[in-house]
Amino acid sequence: MELLLKTIAVELVEDKDAVTVTCDEPNEDGIVVYHLHVAQDDMGRIIGKKGRIAKAIRTLMRAGAAKADQKVMVEIE
Repeated sequence: MELLLKTIAVELVEDKDAVTVTCDEPNEDGIVVYHLHVAQDDMGRIIGKKGRIAKAIRTLMRAGAAKADQKVMVEIE
């Protein structure tokens, strides 16, 4: 899942070296939180107009996690 998120983000941004993904341990509800860090100049590219790209990224991650029988949440920082 971490690789999927990083692959998606790297293709969207200009500063590909600034993309990092960290992962927290599952919380009491079994949800794994992924933190996506990008350069400040690329935040608009990741969020998109009215948050459409961010919503699409979260949807893809949830779909991938469902196949692996997991629950995930993506935070963009």
